[in-house]
Amino acid sequence: MQDIEILLENKPGALALMGEILGKNKISLEGGGVFQNGEISIAHFLVEEAEKAKEELAKVQIKVVKINDVIIQKLHQDVAGQLGMFCRRMAEANVNILVQYSDHSNQLIVVVDDYEKGKKVSEEWMKE
Repeated sequence: MQDIEILLENKPGALALMGEILGKNKISLEGGGVFQNGEISIAHFLVEEAEKAKEELAKVQIKVVKINDVIIQKLHQDVAGQLGMFCRRMAEANVNILVQYSDHSNQLIVVVDDYEKGKKVSEEWMKE
């Protein structure tokens, strides 16, 4: 799984077009979100076929800015403060979280500035 970072025009129908194109090409969105930022919206979605998604979206002038490797982390939902504890571990390892959202299985999805260091933190977290 990878995260695709997409720039959308901030206007009615832009997200619909994106979803229609991906659906038509059998590319499922496994998590993500869209955030308004002035004239554009920035979207991050978790997909299985990131390169294919990029190619298909380009055909309708929707720009995939970046394809990101992700850390998929299961948190203990019954323990309050899990997000803060996990993010603190990343910070202590000097790993900056650039994007955070959940997938459809209630797992934490993060894009970090140093994937290898972040992956190590995640693996250590899972051992506890």
